[in-house]
Amino acid sequence: MTPTLLPLLLTLGAAPSGPSPAFRWVQDWPHLGELSLGNTHGCMVWTDEGNLYVNTDSERPMFIFDAEGNVVRTWSKELAGGLHGMTLSHEGDREYLYLSHLGRHEVLKTTLEGEVIWTLPYPATSGLYESPDQYKPTGVAVGPDGSIYVADGYGLNWIHQFDPGRAYVRSFGGPGSEPGKFHTCHGITLDRRTDPPTLIIADRENHRLQRFDLQGEFIELIEADLRRPCSVSIQGDLMAVADLAGRVTLLDGEGHLVAHLGDNPDPAKRARNDVPKAQWAPGEFLSPHSVAWDDEGNLYVMDWNRFGRVSKLERLH
Repeated sequence: MTPTLLPLLLTLGAAPSGPSPAFRWVQDWPHLGELSLGNTHGCMVWTDEGNLYVNTDSERPMFIFDAEGNVVRTWSKELAGGLHGMTLSHEGDREYLYLSHLGRHEVLKTTLEGEVIWTLPYPATSGLYESPDQYKPTGVAVGPDGSIYVADGYGLNWIHQFDPGRAYVRSFGGPGSEPGKFHTCHGITLDRRTDPPTLIIADRENHRLQRFDLQGEFIELIEADLRRPCSVSIQGDLMAVADLAGRVTLLDGEGHLVAHLGDNPDPAKRARNDVPKAQWAPGEFLSPHSVAWDDEGNLYVMDWNRFGRVSKLERLH
């Protein structure tokens, strides 16, 4: 099936340094056939092999699509019910996935084929938890040296750092609204645009992003017209922000607003998990939960939706 390209999705403004990038919505993407994504309450990454990995709350918790939207494979039933955050790590000549699992209260490292290399339980050593059930990790990032950073966004709102051998190092953040504190530290991403690299953390219910160094020291707030940011994906100078309240936001390297994409005009459809397919409109998001760039600058967006929604935006310029 040849996908339909709908009109430009760009809905706001130009970057201070020049014209905004432009996209078109690719209709009828992906091609699922008889399969169902199930509840899309997870994350996405693009791999060197040219595939999009999408985790969901279905009996097939990982879907792998090629650029045309065809299902390459799925895995793995034993991880069903709770996969959430996900990041890709290049280690030697191989790629690995680091995943947070809400139901298991742990982080996992897997191969691209779904083989579990190790699991990392809740940080009892931190002294912050009375039981594993309080730990509900929503995001994970890997530092340049292999250090692991876990965002406990649905739990106690701490960021936990582990060394490359998975030994506990420190916790930072904690609940609150002042700079350096969190109200749902949902997603965490390594930003290699800075020297040295830094961490960008989506502080969802405080309506902002926060930047920290790799030792957990607060650097700055990024508050560029964000509603409820869930996660970010970075390519070149652009940072795409999945905003649960109905749109995707693009920011430049200075954290300035470049554009809003697909802003849903109906507030009643934003940040809802139960909008039926009959009410989906091309060019309008519902509840963006994850974003991912591919190598050509195309953008993929996952809506938090019980019926399963992943969209592709083709980059025009």
